[in-house]
Amino acid sequence: MNWDETTEDAATPQADRLVGASADHEDQAVEAALRPKDLGEFIGQERVREQLDLVLRAARVRGATADHVLLSGAPGLGKTTLSMIIAAEMGAPIRITSGPAIQHAGDLAAILSSLQEGEVLFLDEIHRMSRPAEEMLYMAMEDFRVDVIVGKGPGATAIPLELPPFTLVGATTRAGLLPPPLRDRFGFTAHMEFYGPPELERVIHRSASLLDVEIDTAGAAEIAGRARGTPRIANRLLRRVRDYAQVKADGQINRDIASVALGVYEVDGRGLDRLDRAVLEALLKLFSGGPVGLSTLAVAVGEERETVEEVAEPFLVREGLLARTPRGRVATPAAWAHLGLTAPQGRPGAGGQPDLFGA
Repeated sequence: MNWDETTEDAATPQADRLVGASADHEDQAVEAALRPKDLGEFIGQERVREQLDLVLRAARVRGATADHVLLSGAPGLGKTTLSMIIAAEMGAPIRITSGPAIQHAGDLAAILSSLQEGEVLFLDEIHRMSRPAEEMLYMAMEDFRVDVIVGKGPGATAIPLELPPFTLVGATTRAGLLPPPLRDRFGFTAHMEFYGPPELERVIHRSASLLDVEIDTAGAAEIAGRARGTPRIANRLLRRVRDYAQVKADGQINRDIASVALGVYEVDGRGLDRLDRAVLEALLKLFSGGPVGLSTLAVAVGEERETVEEVAEPFLVREGLLARTPRGRVATPAAWAHLGLTAPQGRPGAGGQPDLFGA
């Protein structure tokens, strides 16, 4: 396995959040030890696993390389893990790189020309690849050939370079940004869904076994309930609870230990952290539940507009605690209930008069 570039950017706004889905260097090191090695070990994503198993088995029966695979979904759901499993199931080496690392067509040509027959190329954040490299990838995926331009200006010459058959596994968190010509060249596409609590409990028990941590069913359920449906976050919370249990208790994790430990790290029972609660508290206490503009809300919590919009809001919207409307951000009745506050009479959803503009 070759690592041309880390698959997650540790400098992202989520990197320093305990409940952020992006992987930092510690996560990458731990995940390498915890990753399942085949589809049988992989937990969750039942539909994707079944479909992918058929694709890989059929390729092995034909004695051919597997079709190109596109995996989409939020960070931390197992796209990198599945790419490694694809390589393992096909008995092929894997090379890992990322879209931001390929800024020129020559960068991609250098990678493609060095691939072995049957090798798996994992391209993370494929939607962030430069346009010239993207156009070169079209021909490489379809015809296993690239045209290398030699020289400049009128004297430039295109030299065709034949490539050995390979399997491209592309991963993206924003499938809508992929141009249709690129998306259509993938033989198999799959969307990774968020995990349910029972699946996350299985992930936690498996990880605890590998980390030699004692945890009971209630303790695993407590961590799973705060993991935002994401295995990466579940494993990170498990490690922090383990630290607390080893220092403050006897090293064994139960519901009480997990609850107290995650309280120390400011992760509440619904998986909200300090930033999430700050956004909700500002919306409820300063603006009576909204509507309020994003820029105003960001100033109120002392964060950048992009941080509120890209880091805090997606989970709050998914949990039904906040709504985005044409007039601004609006808190839902669930947000008032979660913070133990009473919505003022007359605001939408509080039992008062409806908003004339449907906000």
